[in-house]
Amino acid sequence: MVILLSGIDIVGYSLLGILLVANFSIAITVVFVERKKPSTALLWVAVLFFLPIFGFLLYLVFGQNIYKERIFRLKEEDDHIAKTLIASQEERLSRIHVPFEDKAGDYLNMVTMLLRNDGAVLSNDNTMEVYTNGYAKFEALMEAIAGAEDFIHLEYYIIRNDTLSRQITSALVAKAREGVTVRVLGDAVGCHGLPRNFFSELMDAGGEVAFFFRSKYLHINMRVNYRNHRKIAIIDGKTGFIGGYNIGDEYLGKGPLGNWRDTHLKITGTAVHSLQVRFFMDWNHAAGADLGFDERYFPVMEEREGALVQIVASGPDSRGEAIKKGYLSLIHNARESVWIQTPYFIPDASIMDALTIAAESGVDVRIMVPCKPDHPFVYWAGFSYLWELMESGVRVYTYDDGFIHAKTVTVDGIAASVGSANWDIRSFSLNFEANAFLYRGGVPATLKQIFADDIASCTEVTPEMYGQRTHLMRFKESFSRLFSGIL
Repeated sequence: MVILLSGIDIVGYSLLGILLVANFSIAITVVFVERKKPSTALLWVAVLFFLPIFGFLLYLVFGQNIYKERIFRLKEEDDHIAKTLIASQEERLSRIHVPFEDKAGDYLNMVTMLLRNDGAVLSNDNTMEVYTNGYAKFEALMEAIAGAEDFIHLEYYIIRNDTLSRQITSALVAKAREGVTVRVLGDAVGCHGLPRNFFSELMDAGGEVAFFFRSKYLHINMRVNYRNHRKIAIIDGKTGFIGGYNIGDEYLGKGPLGNWRDTHLKITGTAVHSLQVRFFMDWNHAAGADLGFDERYFPVMEEREGALVQIVASGPDSRGEAIKKGYLSLIHNARESVWIQTPYFIPDASIMDALTIAAESGVDVRIMVPCKPDHPFVYWAGFSYLWELMESGVRVYTYDDGFIHAKTVTVDGIAASVGSANWDIRSFSLNFEANAFLYRGGVPATLKQIFADDIASCTEVTPEMYGQRTHLMRFKESFSRLFSGIL
């Protein structure tokens, strides 16, 4: 018996030794190879050495960037080629005279920054519709699909195997049989529940389907890093959709979270060309194709005066964190109000400082988040930051009528952003996102009014509630915040 126990001990010590060596190797990689931010690197090293088994598993799922540079350097090269191919469109758009009137002129520097940082061309001929109800949004999308004459391009993070997805797919099949070019781009993880034959009928009809970051890479980065989180659609190069809705019954309020409150835009105007560019770049990378950027995909728009729009994209293949910089610029330009809606709120130090400075300067800063978590760990970590901001005068609301998934910010009712990017570190640097930044026109004021209307379905979280939290809740928030920099 003693010999047997000794053997077990030897095996146990050997496994522990192997694990410690592996953790030490990972720590070296984090510090000297991946060159993460100092605070993130220090946190990973602490987790790996103080929680060896848990830290090792956590790193496999959330942390590793193995081959990231090689994988996305190829995408950067593809994107550069794409931007070169459409230089004529960008040059033409950049020459448009945009009369920034009144307070909208305060955002000229921001527009220039996003143009230089992300190549986000400003267009001034757009009309927009705002959807906060899934039925209305998908009815508009189905109507646009039914009216398509040349092509339909859809790019969504999640496509479910359910009634709504099958309805949209059936509509795409019908258009493909009419000779309309149909391309659907999903994310390999977001669409992992789809049967292998889900798009068979569409492909048989001549449609094309691709998935971003397919399984051949998933063994490298497991499941959560570098996902294509964008939700955009382009029909005939004239109509585009961008926002927070994925495709599935839950976005009609039929899921376990109940009523689904989200925000999406329908855009008609030259900003649709920028959505088209983004789709082409993602499609060429995911499908290994070269669509060629034919003029067919960029029809000349009727000249008119409309809303000012920049389509801004960011992801791990870009260095600038353009959407986060856009958020920061909006906050810094605020004179009266900054109203934010987001399902996930895990800001970095720059966002925290900007919101704190704004609130302490007398700007009316409000943040609306869900009352119920779909990712508890993230939810609890988020509240640890919200409590801190309340000390600076930020007002916080929890949305009680189901789940709020909108990713919006409106500043002074003059400028705004709507898209796929949450206010968290994952959206800022680890996922591929796309947002529309809006200046002038009626949409920023409309979004502010929508926020005000949503307050009727909210509970305001007060500083008094902070002291009334249970010890268990305090523990959840503190523990979750420890790992917020790496999740």
